[in-house]
Amino acid sequence: MADYPLQYKNPGPDVVLKTKRGYPRLGATPDETGVNFAIFSRHATRVVLELYQNYYDDKPSHVFELDPVKNKTGDVWHIYVYGVGHGQYYGWRIDGPYDPINGKRFNVNKLIIDPYAKAITTFFDWDDDSVYGYDRNSPMGDLSFSTLDSAKSMIRSIVIDDSKYDWEDDRQLHIPWNETIIYEMHVRLFTISPTSKVKFPGTFLGIAEKLDHLKELGVTTIELMPIFEFNLNSNPNINPLTGERLKDVWGYNPLNFFAVTGNYSVGLKLGEQVFLFKDFVKLMHKNGFEVILDVVYNHTGEGSEKGPTLCFRGIDNEIYYMLDPRNKRYYLNYSGCGNTLNCNHPVVKEMIIDSLRYWATEMHVDGFRFDLASVLGRTPDGRWIGDFSLLKDIAEDPIVGKLKLIAEGWDAAGGYYLGQFPEGWAEWNGKYRDCVRRFVRGDNGTIPELMLRIAGSPDLYFNRKPHASINFITCHDGFTMRDLVSYNQKHNEANGEGNKDGADENFSYNYGVEGDTDDESIIKIRKQQIKNFFAILMVSHGTPMILMGDEMFRTQKGNNNAYCIDDETTWVDWTLKEKHRDLFEFVKKIIHFRKEHSALKRECFYQRYDKFGNVVTDITWHGINPFEPDTGYYSHSVAFMISGFDPVKGVRIDNDIYVILNQWIEPLRFILPPLHGQSWYRVVDTAQEHPNDFLEQPVKVEGHYIAKPRSTVIFISDYPEDK
Repeated sequence: MADYPLQYKNPGPDVVLKTKRGYPRLGATPDETGVNFAIFSRHATRVVLELYQNYYDDKPSHVFELDPVKNKTGDVWHIYVYGVGHGQYYGWRIDGPYDPINGKRFNVNKLIIDPYAKAITTFFDWDDDSVYGYDRNSPMGDLSFSTLDSAKSMIRSIVIDDSKYDWEDDRQLHIPWNETIIYEMHVRLFTISPTSKVKFPGTFLGIAEKLDHLKELGVTTIELMPIFEFNLNSNPNINPLTGERLKDVWGYNPLNFFAVTGNYSVGLKLGEQVFLFKDFVKLMHKNGFEVILDVVYNHTGEGSEKGPTLCFRGIDNEIYYMLDPRNKRYYLNYSGCGNTLNCNHPVVKEMIIDSLRYWATEMHVDGFRFDLASVLGRTPDGRWIGDFSLLKDIAEDPIVGKLKLIAEGWDAAGGYYLGQFPEGWAEWNGKYRDCVRRFVRGDNGTIPELMLRIAGSPDLYFNRKPHASINFITCHDGFTMRDLVSYNQKHNEANGEGNKDGADENFSYNYGVEGDTDDESIIKIRKQQIKNFFAILMVSHGTPMILMGDEMFRTQKGNNNAYCIDDETTWVDWTLKEKHRDLFEFVKKIIHFRKEHSALKRECFYQRYDKFGNVVTDITWHGINPFEPDTGYYSHSVAFMISGFDPVKGVRIDNDIYVILNQWIEPLRFILPPLHGQSWYRVVDTAQEHPNDFLEQPVKVEGHYIAKPRSTVIFISDYPEDK
């Protein structure tokens, strides 16, 4: 662990602190003699900075009321305080009109988080009446005004001096897109189970203790579910099965966009979480892993008009949020979480860009996955303006634009803009997910679209490159891979919403029994279908992503929206790795297969012509007979061959690869495409028992192959000497 100084002996009330005008650089900026504090508010009438000696004090040690002439530049209020530094606790009070009907919700009684704070204490009680801007007991609801002082809630911003950290020679890895294999994980749920047997369960350090597993699996890039500061106890719902209060486990309700959460750190969590995260990133880089953050800029944890006043609502509500133009008391809700950030307002755009740059420069992360990213492409009235929005600004940013940028191309208000993001963006390909699920389930009419999805979705990303398609079968939203083949229906009863939450269209199938079973024949077909999913994923053109635990048959008992569950239901059970070693070994080998075959990692879409204009067979499609794919409505099988010859480079780069996908309920006899002076060798057959499902020494096959029902078979050709 890095050696860094921590200063938490903040000056008490008996110490006189000198100040000067300061400058309009947002946030808390420490230097050798003190700290510059600055905050934006266009409609505030009075701004007060409060310093606290201890995070638990309910009275400030120092209070500075900012002069609207001396301590203000434009809409930015600022002051420089001598004699304070790294580790100082502080908060803002913003006064102004309280007029919810017209979108103004200032309340000087509330101690406000600095939106640019690099660390926050989050010990406060979400149910404490004092953190709400209105009187929760009043019949007027949020139209009433609360006079309770929220300082007693212990929510504080903390000054952080990032210059105290030594990154040594650490740099972002910039693993090429065509070499990237993403592993999506939740920091806490990955190791919090006692079965993980780590020293620091549920933390960044816990992940570090499992690096051998990630190396063995072969993934290159770790995508962390949200790590911005959030409050675990903000969920008011009750688990009807246990009577216990549910939690905001996933963390998709950020309190600001600069502070790393203390929920995944050890120790006091009073600022040291910033440096522990830096340690984590540096260690991951040393071990060859990229770190991508799942970031939430579409809404905040303040929720609807009934939520608390913690930050943006009390700073300038009508600037930071999209309000209903018919009644500004209410928030537009494209996020499905109660409010929508006004992302394309210049002030908010600048904050988001500043946040991304902070994580890129001071935290060294390798990229970002944007939750409900289509919200960032909407105007305040909800129109999609993709190429003219914040999305374009992010992609063109000289710092952020050089990192991996991944969009979730839909939002909770029905926006679905897959394939429409600006150049520089990759996207979670929901159409790939749904098509492959439907094909493996045995739905009719899937073959023509499946061919497109396997080929990198050129219909969606023709103006970009295949890597723009983030191909996945499962992610945190929805079923795990095991549940996808074990349940016909979602089972979200524990979420306390009457099983109404979560997606209804899962394209899943249980193979005869709903949920877990001891029937060996059902377990066999379920594992076989999971192997089919992984095999299809790893031979598809684009960037593959897998969900934590799927490699070891992880279940969430049919819950497809387990955002609020923090128990064995969602914890990764590490005993599954040995119990289902056959599945883990297959996943590990198919990942390695992709990594070692250049033909599967072309940087361009499959070509029809070489550089001289000659027709080439870059990818060819087949049926039970060569060059005769059955694309009919009732077809449940297709085969394809990927050439080892690269028409762009004009040289052979790999073996030829031939893949049979048979989701028909009967075996099919496939005649293998002829090779000139070479032979086909079978590598994969998912219908075979382990270890014959993936052969270390491929077996030569002549003429034809019987593909068993619901199987994937992969062959490679001889590799010519003239590579």
